[in-house]
Parts: sequence; structure tokens; C-alpha cells
Amino acid sequence: MSVGIGYNVKITSLFPSYPEILTGAGSLLYTTYVYNTYIVANLHNFPEPVANKLRRALFYSNQDVNPKKAVDYYRQALAVADEIGMDPFSDEILGTKIALAGFLEKVNQHQKAIDILEIVRADCKKWLQTIGKQDGRQSDRTRVLAKTVAISVKLGDLYATEYIADQDAAGKNLIEGVETALKEQKRREDEGTLDGEGPWMSNEEMGGALESLANHYEQKDQHYLATPLYLQCLALLPQISCHAVVLMNNLSISLAQQIPPPTSTIPPPSRPALVSAARTWAQKSLSIAAGIKPPERNEECDMGCAVAIHNLGEFAEMDGDIAEARRRYEEAKGLSQAIGFRDGVERAEEGLGRVTKLAG
Repeated sequence: MSVGIGYNVKITSLFPSYPEILTGAGSLLYTTYVYNTYIVANLHNFPEPVANKLRRALFYSNQDVNPKKAVDYYRQALAVADEIGMDPFSDEILGTKIALAGFLEKVNQHQKAIDILEIVRADCKKWLQTIGKQDGRQSDRTRVLAKTVAISVKLGDLYATEYIADQDAAGKNLIEGVETALKEQKRREDEGTLDGEGPWMSNEEMGGALESLANHYEQKDQHYLATPLYLQCLALLPQISCHAVVLMNNLSISLAQQIPPPTSTIPPPSRPALVSAARTWAQKSLSIAAGIKPPERNEECDMGCAVAIHNLGEFAEMDGDIAEARRRYEEAKGLSQAIGFRDGVERAEEGLGRVTKLAG
């Protein structure tokens, strides 16, 4: 029996992640961050002819939702911006294009959203190879390069959706985003930050990129590749946080399902050792969650606890401890019912059904 099968996908789709990077069903979209930061909060930065079109686009995107009118006004805003000479690589214009892609995703036009983001990223890459290399552009280079990383991660998530289901393209884009982020970080560590460059991606942003790639490997059952990425994410995140609870659960599940590829020199960990490590991380996630109180405590903590308790039941079931497994499943079911976590209730009931049969 595989431990936690299905739960890893549930966790990574149900829980919000790093707001500036990660995207996908149930998560805080990168486009939402752009929408709040570069458009709504900064409409005053747009010339009035552009701002006027954007107000209409936002109205038809979020209030009186009308996809045709919303897209038309977004395009009108971009056309006016081009006519009056706004920098096409400013945060405002890149943010508008990303917000348009986010709206198209919202109305289930996933391929069109991908098409827009692919064009924006390609333009950013050309800019980085030309204008971005000029003296005095160091700060702009940092900003555009970070956008390129974020778009790559977003594209990876879009390609992975059930609507597109192109896992190869998803992996390619996620790897590109992570490699670009790490390459720039390594360059700065080796050479130092150049004058005017400004800071690179925050720990939260870097963790988001790594987590998105880890989730991709989990979905492909390449748990041995996901595990070190989850560990890196935890190292970048405050340990006392609800998202740390989620990451510890994902790490626990990844360890429990791991089948490391054979090597010629190093024997893989034994199955009992992997399950023991998985149990330790699940227990640690519960310990962390217990110390988090409102307002810091949120849905991530509650669902994370339900998942951790359930998986402790699965670990006990693997060890043949039926009484402990039953106790954990009942506890997970009760908590899931209390917080309205339907998937948690269903999985706990399945576990109880199995241990009832085993008990004869």
C-alpha cells in the first residue's frame, strides 16, 4: 500500500502558497499579486487615458464580469499606453499583461493565457539580452529578470492544469524558472551585487519557485527529486508558520512514497527508515501547528493537521498497528468534519474501512 496516495496532490492544490510566485487552483495567484500591487494600488502611476481604460477592464473583470468587454478594455489600455510612449517593460505595463493572462485563466481560457505569457516572457528575454546589458540598467535588469522567473513558474503551473495537461512543458518551464533564479543568486554570491542592481528575489519568492517544481516532481511520482526541494523550501521559510506545516506534510508524504533510483556506490535508505522519517516530519508539523494561534493560524494549519493525522494513521497501518491506525483515522475524520474538509473526511473513512477489514 502506498502511503498518502492522493493527499500530496490535495495538499498542493488546496493550500495557498507564496503569493508572489506560486499559482494554480486554490492558491494565491501571482496575477492577483500583480493586480493588487501594480494596477489597483498604482492606478495613479498610469496616465489618465490608460487608467481610464484599465478601470473599465477591472470593472468587467471583477464586478460585472464580462470576458469580452474586459479583454477589449485591457487591449485598449495597452494600445493607448503604446501610443503615448509608456515603457513596455515597466512594472505597470508588464503587470497589465500578466493581469490580462490571469483574467483569461479565471474564465477558463487557459491556452490564451499561456499564449500571452509566452509572448511576454520572450519579449523580456530579448530585452535582457539587449537593453538590459546597458550601463545604468542594472535595477531594471533585476526587475525584468525576476518577472521572467515568475512567468516561467506560472507557465509551468498552467501547462500542468487538467485543461492543458502537458507535463513535459510544465516541467520544462518550472526547471527554467528555478535554474534562472538560482543562477542569478549564485552569480551574486560569487561576484557580489553590482552597484544599482538592488536585491534579488526574497526567500519567500525563491521558496515559491522551488516548491512549485517540487510539486511537479511529486505529481510525476519522482519523490526522490521532490524531497530535497521541500527541504530547501523549509530552510527559506519561517519555521513557525502555517505554510511550514503544509511543507512538512508534503515532505513527509514524499519520503513515505520514495523509491530512490539504484546507485553503484550508495545503498538507498530502507523502507522502514523512510517511513520513520516521514512519521517524524508529520509529527513535527502537528507540533508546529499547535503553537500557532489566531490571527496567524489559518486554514493551512487546520487542513495540514488533518492531513498529518491521517498519514500517521497510514504509517501505523503499514506497521501493522491497527489500533493506532484506527485511532488516527477517527481523529482525522473528526477534525476534517469540524473544519469542513470533505476530502479529509472521505480519506479517513476509507482508512477506517480498511482497518475494519484487517481486524476481521
